[in-house]
Amino acid sequence: MRNLQDTIARLAALKAAYGEANGHTTRDRLKDMTIAGANPGALKARMFVPQNLAAGAPLVVVLHGCTQSAAAYDEGSGWSNLADRYDFALLFPEQQRANNANLCFNWFEPGDARRDAGEARSIHEMIETMVSTYNLDRSRIFIVGLSAGGAMSSVMLASYPEVFAGGAIIAGLPFGTATSIPEAFDRMRGHGGPGETQLQTLIRRASPHKGRWPTISVWHGTADGTVDVSNMEAIVRQWTGLHGVKTTDFTDEPEKGYLRRVWRDADGRQVIETYAIQGMGHGTPLATAGPDGYGKVGPYMLETGISSTLQIASFWGLVTLAADHRPNDEKDAKSEGFVHTGDILMPGTLVSENEEERARRRQTGAGKVHTSGVQKIIEDALRAAGLMK
Repeated sequence: MRNLQDTIARLAALKAAYGEANGHTTRDRLKDMTIAGANPGALKARMFVPQNLAAGAPLVVVLHGCTQSAAAYDEGSGWSNLADRYDFALLFPEQQRANNANLCFNWFEPGDARRDAGEARSIHEMIETMVSTYNLDRSRIFIVGLSAGGAMSSVMLASYPEVFAGGAIIAGLPFGTATSIPEAFDRMRGHGGPGETQLQTLIRRASPHKGRWPTISVWHGTADGTVDVSNMEAIVRQWTGLHGVKTTDFTDEPEKGYLRRVWRDADGRQVIETYAIQGMGHGTPLATAGPDGYGKVGPYMLETGISSTLQIASFWGLVTLAADHRPNDEKDAKSEGFVHTGDILMPGTLVSENEEERARRRQTGAGKVHTSGVQKIIEDALRAAGLMK
């Protein structure tokens, strides 16, 4: 475990960052939607449907991060602008302060993070309402989320895999690794957590699904101080076996400022991709300039020169981008800055489960310190992170 002073410093920075987000104003393009079914998670449903949307259009479910509203995340990410251009519908489940004081989806609460219960069921009922109301294509339903929304996307993909063709997790966490506040906080920092086999077992037990699994796109900044980048590798480990691919069997596509990594199944289909954004902190990667620019820079919406919104939509087949004309030798080149350093697992080398466990044991072992003078600081920051009420 990290030492106490490091923990306090990270918590204080997290609390300050959340405070900055509260002052952000947004342009609201979304409309309220009445949920036809049950709403045990007491979430609000918002949506965006382009004019003259044809029957059989795709649906993208978008989950905001902590302290954000659905409208704020839409404005920052540019999803409604993309939907207008390429004709697909959007559903924005929205957290309410009565459920979580900082508007985080409760991805770590067992009553909200499983099939047919709590917030997970509410989101599923919203999807059913959208599909029925607008006659959408059930074979092209996708989900994306940031941070706590990314972790809740993991919940939905694991709990209802038959619903989704694909999902994207931005600065999020794998499914089922935390069932309490202390566990959630440890996982956010990259401490503890199951090994590869157990990660996959958690998903297999989450639903009765026996068919094809959703494709997965994972995005993370290498300098994320809120949700440690090791969670990106944990998500990969959770999904590789389900798709019948080896965790270490990937192709690197390095670019200036980021590294894309791709896993293909036996048919050559891209089933998992990751984007490690060099030096990026906690947030959604944006490229706002030019004719293909989407979104707006703001709290947790970060200009990086690459639009996660556009690239994720391309990965799902909703958008057709220009072919990559880089020379093969450039595509195969090693990317600098993404390495396995000491005992810290970085997005350069995915190692075996046994090596991962040895590294984890070396990272743990610090004793607990019970100091009344710091207890309030820690509890205040946990509340700011949405991990304590």
